[in-house]
Order: sequence, then C-alpha cells, then structure tokens
Amino acid sequence: MDLTLLEQTLADRGEPTFRAGQVWEWAARGVSGYAEMTNLPRALREELDETVPFSSLSLEDEAHSTDGTVKALFRTTDGHPVEAVLMRYRDGRRSICVSSQSGCPLTCTFCATGAMRFGRNLRSSEILDQVLHFRRIEPVNHLVFMGMGEPFLNVDEVLAAARRLPQIGITHRRTTISTVGWLPGLTRFVDEVELPIRLALSIHAGDLQLRSELMPVNDRYPLPDVLAECQRYFALRRRKVFVEYVMLAGVNDSPARAKELAVLLDPKVFKVNLIPYNPTGMYDGSSRAAIAAFKSVLDRARVPSTVRLTRGRDIAAACGQLAATR
Repeated sequence: MDLTLLEQTLADRGEPTFRAGQVWEWAARGVSGYAEMTNLPRALREELDETVPFSSLSLEDEAHSTDGTVKALFRTTDGHPVEAVLMRYRDGRRSICVSSQSGCPLTCTFCATGAMRFGRNLRSSEILDQVLHFRRIEPVNHLVFMGMGEPFLNVDEVLAAARRLPQIGITHRRTTISTVGWLPGLTRFVDEVELPIRLALSIHAGDLQLRSELMPVNDRYPLPDVLAECQRYFALRRRKVFVEYVMLAGVNDSPARAKELAVLLDPKVFKVNLIPYNPTGMYDGSSRAAIAAFKSVLDRARVPSTVRLTRGRDIAAACGQLAATR
C-alpha cells in the first residue's frame, strides 16, 4: 500500500502514531485486506478501505509454470507496467524477483525490458507491493532486485523497500541487489549501506568491446572501474560478489570468452552464476555442452561458479516478456 498516504490519512484522523505500524505489521503477515486487522477499530478499517487502496498496484495478468514459478504483471495507478516473479524450489526456498523501475533506460541488447519504453522509477511502496502480492499466497524467504530496471538508478527507494523486508520474512542476508554497473549508485551502496545485503554484478562479457555491444552502460562506466568498486565492497563487508553471466550461443559462450572472464575475477572476491538464456528474440541460448565447457574453464582457473536452475521458461519468465505482449 501507499505507506505515505496511509500515514497522512491516519494523522489527519488524529490516530495515535502506532496505528501505521499496526497496519504495516498486518500487511507484512500476508492478510488480504483491512477487514482482517482485528486490533484496529472497525470504523477505522472501513475508512481505510475507502481511502487508502490496499495495494498501490493492480494485477493485470498472472502466468503459472509447470515448475511452480508464478509471474505477475501489474499496473501502477498511472498505468505503467511492472513485473515480478515467484520462484519455488524443492529445498523450501521461495524467492521473489522484483522490479525497481517500469522499463529500463539502459538498453542491454539481450534483455526484453531494455527493448521497452522507460516509464519511471518505482516508489518503495510499489516495490513492496510486488512482494506482498506473493506473501498473500505463501511465506517467502529470498528476494533479488533483478526484475525490470537498474536498482542503482533508484537507490533510495530500493533501500527503503529493502529495510522493511525482514518484517515480511526476508532477511537482509537473503536479499540481493543486482546491478549492471551503474557506478554512482554502486558507490553509494558501498559507502553508506551497512546492512548485510548481497551484491550481484551483471557482466556477460569479459572483453570490453563485446560488453559494450551487449551493455552500452560499459561505455559510460567501464568494467574495470566497476570491478574495483566491487572489490572495495568485499574489503569492507567480507562478502563475495555474485557475477551474473547470461549464456548467449555463439556470442559470449566460447572457452576463449571464459578465459577472458577468469582473468578479470579474483576467486576470493567473486562467484560466477552462469545463466541459461531465456530467449527474447535477438539471441539463442547456449547449449548444455557449451555451458559445461565454459564452466570447466572457470573451474580450472579456480573461479567459483554455478549454473542457475532454469525457471519459468514456459511462461516467458524473462523480465519484460509478459509486458511486451500487452
């Protein structure tokens, strides 16, 4: 819900200051509406139901995968599309991928969101309402800011949302912010944020020219400068940085490309997450054999790496795909 509107509405009524906390606590538990908030006076619940929408987002579509993944397409009150994904794993993890912007201005060529028109930054309440939508379905325990948008272009609202996540059931140690390397926001995160939030960096190519072709942000903030900031994060926090590397057939998946990546990464600082590509039209995903050969190069260089489980491929779960069809 719009927490600013909630606080203002309660203040206008002359309600005690703890009322906003009560409402938030109920929402964070996953209740479906004000009527379930039994420690609030009935008259107050009825007024809130009329004046403060229970969610700042409206659900437009929802797709369900055979593997248990759920993808939701929302609209903001001013009509901008927002996507979020719930991923269920056999070990009990319930992980949510949330958006920080509607669309994205950074135009990475492999990303469906990058092909969309950029709308605007999301407010912290709009980020939290993505989480609460799935919390009303079942408890959740992991979250990554890896949906639509670049989180460090909206760093204040992202961090405001992240600070409230433990009340929903997602600790800071199970929260990850993924960036393409937007250096001003990354530097602020390293300098100012002492919460044990994880950091992930999308690289997708160790060669600078290829990375610039895939990710134009590399021309503005070159990868060596971004890696130096990640190393500073490790030095201050003693927490490894996850490297996201999407595997594109014939583009960045050769053993030679793996060697380029291995040379860049200090094994003490970085751990690589190889991501089978969920095709969006411009590229094909790498074969299992190509991914295995790439990983073997990293293994020989002693760079820690894993291959991400593919989730939701049958429901167009890559960010921006569902919105692009509307």
